Amino acid sequence: MRKLTLPERPGWRIEAERLGFTFADMGGEPYWDETSAYQFSLREIEAELEAPATELHAMCREAVDVALQSEEWMDRLAIPPEHRDFIADSWARREPELYGRFDLAYAGNGPAKLLEYNADTPTSLYESASFQWLWFEQQQELGVLGHDADQFNGIHEALVDRFAQIFAKGEDVHFAADAQNPEDYATVETLAWAAREAGLGAHFTDLAQIGLTDQGQFADDQSRVIGSLFKLYPWEDMLRDDFAAHLQPSGTRFVEPPWKAILSNKGLLPLLWQMFAGHPNLLPAFFLDDVQEALNGGSPVPQVSAAFTAAAPQLAAGHVTKPIFSREGAGVTIHESGHVTAQVTDDSYSHHPMIVQALATLPEFDGFHPVIGAWIIGEQCAGIGLREDRARITHNLSRFKPHFIEG
Repeated sequence: MRKLTLPERPGWRIEAERLGFTFADMGGEPYWDETSAYQFSLREIEAELEAPATELHAMCREAVDVALQSEEWMDRLAIPPEHRDFIADSWARREPELYGRFDLAYAGNGPAKLLEYNADTPTSLYESASFQWLWFEQQQELGVLGHDADQFNGIHEALVDRFAQIFAKGEDVHFAADAQNPEDYATVETLAWAAREAGLGAHFTDLAQIGLTDQGQFADDQSRVIGSLFKLYPWEDMLRDDFAAHLQPSGTRFVEPPWKAILSNKGLLPLLWQMFAGHPNLLPAFFLDDVQEALNGGSPVPQVSAAFTAAAPQLAAGHVTKPIFSREGAGVTIHESGHVTAQVTDDSYSHHPMIVQALATLPEFDGFHPVIGAWIIGEQCAGIGLREDRARITHNLSRFKPHFIEG
C-alpha cells in the first residue's frame, strides 16, 4: 500500500457536475481528490482486505443471534423493548440484507483492524461504486495507469445481482432519503440505478413526504402504497420516531431489515470482542461503564475482568471512547498514555452509552490519515473506497481518494 501523486483528468469537475456529483467540493475544500491515489498489491486486496471483511460480516451475523437471545445485550444495545419482537421476527424470517460498509484501519503491514461497521445507512456509495470506477477507466485511457492495473470494485455489479436475489422481477421498490441532501440523494440513486438494471421498478420519495393511509400503510407523496422501502434513515432513529408504532403493522418490507439495528450500533464492538477475543481483525472493546474505574487504576466489573486484564496494556497505551450511536466522528476522543490527544468537539451523540476500544493508529501519508471502507454486498466484500483526513479522527469533510491495484 502506498500513495502516489497522479495528474488529474482534464475537465473532471465539469463531468462530475454533468453526472450529478454536485458535492465533489464541500465547505471550500475538495471532497473528491484525485491529485493522488492509493496503490495496493493484489495480495493486500485479496488476503488482507477482501477475505477478512467477508469473515467479519459472518461474525457479525453470529453476533445477531447472540444478542437476540439475551435481554441484557438488547438493553446494552439500547434496542427499545417495544420493538424487540419486531426485530427478532425479522431475523427469524431471515429477511435479506442489501449492503454495509466496514471502516478499517490498515497500513499494508499487518492485519486490518475493524473500527466500526456502518451496517444500516452507509454513504459514499456513489463515489466508491461509480465515480471511482470512471476515474480508473479514464486514467487507463490517458495512459496514467497501465493496462495491467485493476481496481477492487465490483460494487455496482454485486448490487444488481443482490437486488435480483431479494426482489421479484418487476417489483416496485421505493427509495427514500432527505431530498435536500445531495450526498444522500446520490446514495439512493446509485442503489435505484442498480435496482433498475435488476429489472425492478424504482421510485424516489422524500423521507419527509411519507405518510400513512387510513389502512395504516405507508404511502408516498403520490398516494402510492409503499410495499418495499429502502430508507436512508437509521433504525435507531426510526424506532424512536412518532410513527414507530406503525412500522410493524404497516406490512412494509424494509431494506435494510429491522435486525440490522443490532449491527448498526457501536455496542456491537464489545459483543464481537466477547465472542471472538483475540481475532486478528478485531480490537479489544468494552462498554465504558464496565471499565471506567479500571482505566483509572481501579477494577472492572467482574463480568469483563479477565478480558480487560488481558487487554489492559494495549488500552493503557491508547484507546478511543465513542458513543454507541454517532456519525462522522462525533463524540470520539483518543486517549494515549493517560492523556487526550485528539477529540471531536461535536458532542451531539455523547448522551448515548459509550464504548472503549483499543486504539488502532491510522497510517500517515503526506500528512493525511486514510480509512478504508470495505463494502459488503449481501454477505460478501465487493470493493473498497478510501477517505483520508488531516486529523486523526475522520469527519464529514474528509477527502475521498481513488485506488488501484498493481503488482
